[in-house]
Amino acid sequence: MSIDLSTRQLNGITIVDLKGRITLGEGSVTVRNTVHDLLAKGQKRILLNNANYIDSSGIGELVSAFTAAKKQGGELKLLNLTKKIHDLLQITKLYTVFDVKDDEALAAGSFGK
Repeated sequence: MSIDLSTRQLNGITIVDLKGRITLGEGSVTVRNTVHDLLAKGQKRILLNNANYIDSSGIGELVSAFTAAKKQGGELKLLNLTKKIHDLLQITKLYTVFDVKDDEALAAGSFGK
């Protein structure tokens, strides 16, 4: 199963709605390309919403996207994680790196200007 995504804007924040799996191959490449395209267009406040599943390659892509956003003065945050993904971020200690939110309005309000 691959990943489908769509983007939408909310108060200057780009929300990337994910449906599917961020895994080795198409899923991680799609996320990478989307984040890099958004950054290239000057959209530096990005919220990744609701991935169903993620593997180690997907974790690597999230870290890469987070780093790319930071280097360009942007922010990348995560929204509505499944319990499995939340636990995976806890185990890998990446929960302290990513800003993870459960409420879209609060997540949108947490970005700097």
